[in-house]
Parts: sequence; structure tokens; C-alpha cells
Amino acid sequence: MNTPLDFPVIGHDDADQRRALELDRADPLARFRDEFLIPPHLAGVAKTYLCGNSLGLQPRETRAAVLDELEDWAELAVEAHFAGKHPWMHYHRRVRDHLAELAGALPEEVVAMNSLTVNLHLLMAGFYRPVPGRSAILIEKDAFPSDRYAIQSQLRWHGLDPAKELIEIAADNDSGIISLASIERAIGEHGRRLALVLWPGVQYLSGQRFDLAAITQLGHRAGAVVGFDLAHAIGNVPVGLHDADADFAAWCSYKYLNAGPGAVAGAFVHQRHADWSGPRLHGWWGNNPASRFQMGPQFQATVGAEGWQLSNPSIFALAPLAVALKQFHRAGFDRLRQKSVNLTGFLAELIERRLHQRVAIRTPAEAESRGCQLSLRWRGSREQGHALYEHLNQHGVVSDWREPDVIRLAPTPLYNGYQDCLRAVQVIEAFPA
Repeated sequence: MNTPLDFPVIGHDDADQRRALELDRADPLARFRDEFLIPPHLAGVAKTYLCGNSLGLQPRETRAAVLDELEDWAELAVEAHFAGKHPWMHYHRRVRDHLAELAGALPEEVVAMNSLTVNLHLLMAGFYRPVPGRSAILIEKDAFPSDRYAIQSQLRWHGLDPAKELIEIAADNDSGIISLASIERAIGEHGRRLALVLWPGVQYLSGQRFDLAAITQLGHRAGAVVGFDLAHAIGNVPVGLHDADADFAAWCSYKYLNAGPGAVAGAFVHQRHADWSGPRLHGWWGNNPASRFQMGPQFQATVGAEGWQLSNPSIFALAPLAVALKQFHRAGFDRLRQKSVNLTGFLAELIERRLHQRVAIRTPAEAESRGCQLSLRWRGSREQGHALYEHLNQHGVVSDWREPDVIRLAPTPLYNGYQDCLRAVQVIEAFPA
């Protein structure tokens, strides 16, 4: 069993070790750790896995869920669309309500489909409608590369020059943090030109969490459409998309949602756009189910986010998502968020107290301005920082490295505990540089 106490620690008599033990024992969500498969390190001892911001761990129930669909395919073949354990025809709706919970949305505002960048392209194909004098897109300067590539290609698709139409907001300083004031200034300066603001919910490199409602209000006031990439936010922090009044959003499901590599992603389209009459890319799975199999020549969109679908989704990639979302529902996101605040706060406090001369935290200190992730910089050369990253992995602490010099640690509340945080700090302390 992968209990919170199943790895060796350095300094059993340490006061922080006693505190971590007590916090883990008092944690009402600790039982969820046993629902995950944690990779082994040495002699079957579980690794200290702090990389859920890159790929979440596999829930134990996932294998059986996928096997159920393989068995239905074997035994029923095409009839499994209507007669299986979970009929494939409406399988995407199995995850809709729980997905809406995490997105802070109405059920009809969300849909599980495609992959993140595909969804961004589909949504921009509809929502980005440049006209002379209003054709610019506002993003962060350090946007995740896939977002940047998608936006640049959308601009070129419309015959526009990214060098002129892509407006980028740089960080306030070398911490990587972008203040709301900076966003407000940029929108104020370029507002008349803006057709679209596309912003992250949580910045992938710094771990900064943004105020979606405030950014949406600023963008709308300037006359722009506002969309969000929630790859590092969904399942990590509250996003409240409906109340934030965002026009659209997209996310992946393999990070904090624990749905596995290649899992079906998600999209949000606000209720006010439910009867979308503008241009968009069509596919038959977005057609009204009542008339879909009449095979008519005219597209009749399903009302809401489902109307943005193109093809029927992969059942084998949806099954793990259904398992994962049920876990979130059982745990309760409010409780998970509170544990996340406490857990990441514990890690930050240990780093500041025990490692401040060696490591700098570049993620905001305020709990409301971050999620699970802490982004660390070694107070030395980039080469030493990368050597620390390798040292962590060699000693069973799984983190990740992002250029140019950032180590990301993300204690996720479903399967991490306070001892995981302490173990990471102890391993950093043992780094010989």
C-alpha cells in the first residue's frame, strides 16, 4: 500500500519530521493516496512524486475502466454504442457534470473533446474575428510554446503579421510575475486594437495564478473577446468560468486531472454563446443528436459547448477521465483546495527557512496567487541548478525542469502528503554543490 509513511526520511528526530507525520495523520484526505499507483524507487519504496503539474499519477481504478470498454468492444462490437455498460453514443456526457463542477460552469457550457491545442484552434476559429483596426491578440510574453504557435498561425491564417498583431506582456521583473496592473495598462494602451485576449489560468513557468474575472472584465470593457488556457489551472485552483464571464476556455486532462497521457481534453463556451450563429468549424458530432443520423446535408448545431465537437471521442481515452473526475467529486474540490493551500504553504515555509541561502522561490508567496506548484531557482549557475534537478530524481524525488533555469515542485492534494514536501527539502539539503 502507498501510505503517507512508506518512504525513508533523513533525521527521524527532526521537529519538522514530527510535524509532517502529525499533519499527515490528521489529514482527512490522506486515504486518497492509496487510490493511486505511485512509481517505485528503491526496493519497492514509492518515489516522492511532485510532478502532477506535468503528468498526474494513475488511479488504481483506471485499468478496470479501460478494460470494461475493451470487453464491450470484444463482446458487442458496434452495438456497444447503445448496449454497452456505458453506451458509447453519449459517453462524453458521463463526464460532463463533474467537469462542470471543476470548471465552475453549467453542464451545457463544457464538453470533453480533442486535445488542448486543437480545442484552442477550434475556439479561435470561431471567436477570433479580426476586422480592420481591431485584429490584435494579447498574450503573455512567456506563454507556453504551443499557445504561441497556435496564435501565430491563427494570425497568419487571416493574412496578418504576428510581428504587428501579437501584443505581449512581459513580467514585471525577473521573478516572472505579471501584475494585474500591468495587464490593465496593456489593455488600456492597446484596447482599441484588441480582438482577443488569451491568457493562462496559472502560468506554467512561474506558477502564478491569475484573476480570471478581473481579466475578463478588462478585456470586455475594451471590446475584446476573452479566452483562457487552463492547462495548469483545472483541478488545481478554482476557476469559476461561468461567473468570471469568460467567453471560452480550453484545458488538458493529463496534469492535475490524472486522466493519463493523451487523455481527452476539455472546452468551455459561455452560456450566452450557446446558440452560436457566427462562423466556426463544423463536424458531425457537433450536429444535433436528434438529427445526426438522418445524414442531412445541413449542419444543425447542438446547443452549447457540445456544438463545437467535430468527431466522436476516443472511448478508451475518456474512460480514465471518468474515473479521475469521480475522485475529485468524492474528495470535494473545496477540501482539496484547502489542503493544497496548506500543503504548498508547508513546502514553501520549509524552503524559506531551511534553504533560503541556496534556493529562491519565484512563485507568488500569497496563497490566492498560486496553486500547487512552486517554481524554484538555484542561487548559482544554471548548470548547478540542472544538477540539482538530476540529484532530486536520482534520490527518488520526481520534479521537472523548465528552461532556462526552473525546477518545478507540485505537491498535489489527492496523493501527496506533508512528508513528501519534507523529503524534497531534505534531498535538496543533501545536494553537494
